[in-house]
Amino acid sequence: MPDTIIQKTILFVKEVLEGAEGGHDWYHIERVWNTARYIREREGTGDMLTIELTALLHDISDAKFNGGDDEKGSEMAGDFLLKQGVDAETVEHISAIIKHVSYKGGFSQDQISTIEFQIVQDADRLDAIGAIGIARAFNYGGFKNRPIHLPEKPLQEYDDSKAYHKSDAPTINHFYEKLLKLKDLMNTATGMQMAKERHDYMLDFLDRFYNEWDPGK
Repeated sequence: MPDTIIQKTILFVKEVLEGAEGGHDWYHIERVWNTARYIREREGTGDMLTIELTALLHDISDAKFNGGDDEKGSEMAGDFLLKQGVDAETVEHISAIIKHVSYKGGFSQDQISTIEFQIVQDADRLDAIGAIGIARAFNYGGFKNRPIHLPEKPLQEYDDSKAYHKSDAPTINHFYEKLLKLKDLMNTATGMQMAKERHDYMLDFLDRFYNEWDPGK
């Protein structure tokens, strides 16, 4: 059953995400899936099937693209898995992870502490930083027609997660409002180790960006 349900889930996700924005498409899912499996192997703990299914389904309906509905993704994933005959306890666990896995502007939220949650969250956050993270940030900024950089635009403080999702800040601001915070939010030793290298790469990129933005400074 595990191989069968994985293949069915892959086909389902590819179908639902056809035409999705390039930073949140099937290839984002595939990278998170591969990274989650890698972290699981390095950490040596966690139910692999739960981790794989959660990674594959974690962005089935991202709140950034569905009008801000934080519940829809977990509901869609749960409905799909129940129809595939996955037991109710596992479905409840996966749905809970999907509901809470995303970064919501740093606001406190209900969390679950299972190792499966920690691994999938680390894998998702790792895909938001480093070279891939930089590419995704500017792709999403272009998708939303946001400016690359406005030197006069201050960093924003958000009142809640919905305000965070609705932000129209320049892409460079996004590095400080989210991406550079992720290194210190990793759950696993493997995630922390991988995040440090990617974090440092982003700092190097920003140094170069500012040097090219105004060579006289």
